[in-house]
Amino acid sequence: MLHKFTKSILLFSFLIAITFVQGQTVFKTDLKEDVGPNSWRIIKKSYDQALVNKSDYFLIEMNTFGGAVNFADSIRTLLLNSKIKTVVYVNNNAASAGTLISLASDYIFMQSGASLGAASVVNPQGEVMPEKYQSYMRGLMRATAEAKGRDTKIAEAFVDGTVSIPELKEDGKILTFTAAEASKAKIINAEVTSINDVYEKLNLQDPKIVVYQKTWVDFIIGFLINPLVSGLLIMGIIAGIYFELQTPGIGFALVIAIISATLFFAPLYLQGLADHWEIAIFVIGVILLALEVFVIPGFGIAGILGIIFVLCGLSFSMLANDFFDFKISKPGLLVNSFLVVIGSMVLSVVLMVIFGKNLMRSSAFKRLVLDDEQRSETGYTSSVPKLNLLNKDGVARTVLRPSGKIEIDGVWYDAVALDGFIDAGEAIYVEKHENYNLFVRKLENRNINA
Repeated sequence: MLHKFTKSILLFSFLIAITFVQGQTVFKTDLKEDVGPNSWRIIKKSYDQALVNKSDYFLIEMNTFGGAVNFADSIRTLLLNSKIKTVVYVNNNAASAGTLISLASDYIFMQSGASLGAASVVNPQGEVMPEKYQSYMRGLMRATAEAKGRDTKIAEAFVDGTVSIPELKEDGKILTFTAAEASKAKIINAEVTSINDVYEKLNLQDPKIVVYQKTWVDFIIGFLINPLVSGLLIMGIIAGIYFELQTPGIGFALVIAIISATLFFAPLYLQGLADHWEIAIFVIGVILLALEVFVIPGFGIAGILGIIFVLCGLSFSMLANDFFDFKISKPGLLVNSFLVVIGSMVLSVVLMVIFGKNLMRSSAFKRLVLDDEQRSETGYTSSVPKLNLLNKDGVARTVLRPSGKIEIDGVWYDAVALDGFIDAGEAIYVEKHENYNLFVRKLENRNINA
C-alpha cells in the first residue's frame, strides 16, 4: 500500500515538473555590437516586450568587445532588478562591459571557444585609465557578482591585475577566461556547444522562443547615430546656416539646416543622450550668430559665443552626461565628440570655400532663387526721385549696415548710411540723393560734415 502511495507521489511530482518546464517562454534578443546608446535601447525594448509577453526567461545572446560603461551599467541595473529570470549566452566574446552585463544575469552560458573578462576601463586608444576609473569599475563588478552569488574576487580580477589568484592567473595580469576555465571556476553555469544546449541546461522542454525583431526605426536610429553620419549631418547644419546667412532670402538653405539638425538631434534625444538644455544651447548659438550678422556690427562677443554655443550644443548631445557631469560617459568620449564636431565644421568650411561659389552659380541652385535682373528698361524702378528730401531729418527704422530702412515724415524709404553703420532708432538726415538712392548720416554729424 505504501509502495503504491509512493509511486503516486512520484508520478504526481513528475507531472507537475513536466507542466512546469514544458511550454515556458524564452524571450531572446541579441547584443552583438559595442555597448552604447543603440544597444541599450534595443535591450530595454526587448525586455519591455518580454514583460508584455509574460515570458519566463529573458535571454541575451552576446558577442561584444565592450563599450560605454554608463550604458553597460543601465543594462546591468535592468538585469539585476528583472522580474524575469535572466540568461546571458556568450557566443564568442563578452569583454569589458560585456563581462559586467554577464555577471548581472541569473545564468551565464558560454559557447566553446568563447572568452569572458578583460574589464579594465580604457580610453579609445586602448590605454588603461587612471586608478579612479578602475576603482569605480572594481566596485561595480564586485557589487554585481555579490548580488548574484558569484565570486567577488574573480570579478575584481577581471578589472585589476594586482588582485592575486595564483591558481587562475599570473600576478599583474588582467583575468580573462575561456569557456572551460570559467566553468571550472564556477563563474558561469556551463560550457555549451549551441543555444539548444542552453535550453537543455535550463531543463526547458519544447520552450516557446520569441525573438526580438528589429524594426525599420531601429535600423534608422542606429544608422543616424553612427559617428560618420553624425559628422555629415553636422556639415549639413553648418553649410545650411552659412548659406542662409549669406543669402537670407533663399529659404532653401535654412530648410537643409533644419532637416540636418532634426536628423542629428532626434535619434540622440530618443536614445536619452541629447537633452532639452543641450538643444537649447545649440539654438541660442544659432541666434547669436544671426544677431552678429544682421544686427551687431563687426565680429565680436556675440559671434564668438555663438560659435562656442553651437559647438558645445552639438558635442554635448553626442554623449551621456548629467548636466555638465561627464563622469558617467566612457573616458575619452567627450574629446572624441568635440573632435567629430570640430572636424565636421572645418571640413564644411573648406568645402564651402572651394565649392561655395560654384554651387551658387549652378543651374540647380538657380532654380531655387530669384536670378533675373530687374532692369529699369523692363519697367522696374527702386524708387522715384525725392529731391525735396535733401537735408530732411528722420529716423533709422532698421540697422543700416550700410543699407537699410529710414522714416521721414511718416514714410519709409530705402537708404544707405554714409557713416558705415547706423543703429535702429538713431536720428538721421539726408545728405544726398543719387541714382534713386538716399544717402544719410547720423544727425549728430550734420555740423561736422557741413
